[in-house]
Amino acid sequence: MKNLSLWGQFFYYFQHNGLYVLSKFNQHFTIAVEGTLIAALIGIPIGIIIAYHHRLGAGVIAVADLIQTVPSLAMLSILMLGLGLGDQTVIATIFLYSLLPIISNTVTGLQSVDPAILDASKGMGMTRWQQLYMVELPLSVSVIMAGIRNALVIAIGITAIGAFIGAGGLGDIIIRGTNATNGGAIILAGALPTALMAIIADLVLGFVQRWLEPRHI
Repeated sequence: MKNLSLWGQFFYYFQHNGLYVLSKFNQHFTIAVEGTLIAALIGIPIGIIIAYHHRLGAGVIAVADLIQTVPSLAMLSILMLGLGLGDQTVIATIFLYSLLPIISNTVTGLQSVDPAILDASKGMGMTRWQQLYMVELPLSVSVIMAGIRNALVIAIGITAIGAFIGAGGLGDIIIRGTNATNGGAIILAGALPTALMAIIADLVLGFVQRWLEPRHI
């Protein structure tokens, strides 16, 4: 293997460790999705509340903005003090970093709904709740999905760093490569699937986003 070129070593590593890389890929993706999903389940309702109660918005967005200013490795270290080593700390970090794009996009989507459409729905006798789930959310779902899309891509990157605190994933392979002599091929074996995961996730969610966009309104 030492006599092979970098790419030759890369393919050699994949030939002999393909199942290991795949297992790390699945673990990495699962952690990223779990953190993003929890953020969506909490962030979207918060965004809805802020869209209706504007006074709450400035404070919540300011806190979410503040979280974004903390380096991800520092955030992992802080949360590790309370949650310990492992994937739960990474999931909590992803949750915190995902709140801003999800909340802000939810607020933006709901506030961008045409007031004339809301007036028409009121004229049809819809309640406030019916307006929300039958009119406002369908019209803003593509904007909300864009926030989730952004959050998931961020989560994939954070998960790679999470390997430093024992969370696993493709970051384990990258760390192994940095500790190995001439470990460039091993680093690529972890870094390239991570980049591929982010690209595929963005493309798939982009397709879902376009599919959810209203077409007959």
